[in-house]
Amino acid sequence: MASNNQDDNERIALWLVGLVIAVLLVSISSYVLIKQRHRAAPVSALAPAVAAMADPDLYDAPLSGELLATVRFGFAEATLPVEAAPDLARAMEALMMAAPTRKIVIAGFHDASGDAAKNAELAKQRAIATRSVLSAAGVDAGRMLLRKPESTLADGTADEARRVEIRLLD
Repeated sequence: MASNNQDDNERIALWLVGLVIAVLLVSISSYVLIKQRHRAAPVSALAPAVAAMADPDLYDAPLSGELLATVRFGFAEATLPVEAAPDLARAMEALMMAAPTRKIVIAGFHDASGDAAKNAELAKQRAIATRSVLSAAGVDAGRMLLRKPESTLADGTADEARRVEIRLLD
C-alpha cells in the first residue's frame, strides 16, 4: 500500500514538473514574440514614410487593391485618350455603385527610357489628368489618392508601361 502511494506521489510530482516546464516554455516564447513585435523598425522600412513627407500629395505605399481600370497614354502625352472612355465608365460605375465610400488610388507608370525625373513628372501628370476626369464626373476628391509615380520594369512593351491604374484601396 505504501508503495502505491509512493508511485502516485512520484507521478504527481512528475506531472507538476512537466507542467512547470511547459508554463516556462510558453512564457519564454511569449516574451520573445513580444520583444520582436516591439523592436524598432529598420531604417529601410522607414524610407516610404520619409519619401511621402517630401510630397504630401502622393500616396507612397505598395500598390494593392482591386484594379478598376487601366488607362494607356501616348508617348510623352498626359492627355486622356478618347479610347479610355469605356474603361473610365466601368470604373465610375464600380466607384459609385459598388464602393461609394471607399478610397481609390490613382497610380501613374512610365517606362525606363529617357530622363527618369521627366518620366516621373509625366506619370504624375497623367494621374492628375485621370483624377480630374473622375472628379468632374462626380467622384469626391477626398476619396482619391495619387500614388508616387513608378517605372515599369516588367517584360511588357513601352506602350504598356505608359499607363495609369485606378484601384480600390484595401
